Amino acid sequence: MAIINVTPDSFSGDGLVGRRDMALRQAEQAIADGADILDIGGESSRPGAEAVGLQEELDRVVPIVEAFANAGVPLSVDTVKPQVMRAVASAGAAIINDINGLREPGAIEAVAATDVGVCLMHMQGEPRTMQSAPHYRDVVTEVRDFLCLRADALKSAGVATERILVDPGFGFGKALVHNLALFADLSRLRDLGYPLLIGVSRKSMLGQITGQPVAQRLAASVAAAMLAVQRGAAIVRVHDVAATRDAFAIMAAIQSHQQNS
Repeated sequence: MAIINVTPDSFSGDGLVGRRDMALRQAEQAIADGADILDIGGESSRPGAEAVGLQEELDRVVPIVEAFANAGVPLSVDTVKPQVMRAVASAGAAIINDINGLREPGAIEAVAATDVGVCLMHMQGEPRTMQSAPHYRDVVTEVRDFLCLRADALKSAGVATERILVDPGFGFGKALVHNLALFADLSRLRDLGYPLLIGVSRKSMLGQITGQPVAQRLAASVAAAMLAVQRGAAIVRVHDVAATRDAFAIMAAIQSHQQNS
C-alpha cells in the first residue's frame, strides 16, 4: 500500500497539498514501482496535527480518487469523516482507512451503505494529544479487544467479515515500549481472523531505535516491513514502494527455494 499524502503537514515531509499534478505523478510512480493499493490522505494524523475542515479535505482527496478510479489498483482513502467516506466511495475508492476505528457518529452507517472494504485502526486519544502520555496495562490485549469490538460493531451493521481489515496503529497513542510489544506479538492480532495492515514506514519508533532522522529511515522502514510480513501482515503501508518490493522479492525467492528443496 503506497502512501499518497495530499496534506501540507505530513510528518515524513512528502505532503503535496495544492500540488495536484505532483500528487498524480507520485501516484503514477507508486503504481509503476509495484504498489498494489494507493492510500490517499487529505488530513495529517501526525502527533500534534490540527483537524482539517470537511470541504478542504474533500477538495484534496476527491480529485485524486477520480483521477485514479480506473488505474487498475484499488484506492484507499485515509479519513475519519463520514461525509468524506461517502464521497470517495461514490468517486471510486475501494477501501476506507479510518485511524479512529469508525467511532465518529455516522461513520459505521456511511460504510455499511457502500460495498467498500474498511480498515479499523486502534488509536489511544486523538492526533493533537495522543503522544503526551500514552498508558496501557497490557497493550496487546487492549488493542486486540478494541479491534474485536469495532469489527463486531461493523458486522452488526451488516458489513460482511471479508470487507474488514485491522491495524494496531503503531505510533498512535503509543510509546516505543508499546510499539515493540505489539510488533513482537503480531500473531495475536493476526489470529483475530481479519487481514492485518501494518504501517511503520519512516515512523518515530524507527528513529528512536536507529537514531536516524525521517529522511534517513529507508533501511529501517524496509526491515520493519519485512518483519511485519513474516509475522503475519497481509498489507504493509509504505512510502518507499520500489525498495520494499525489492526486499520482498529476495524474501520470496529464498522461501520458494526452501519449499522446493
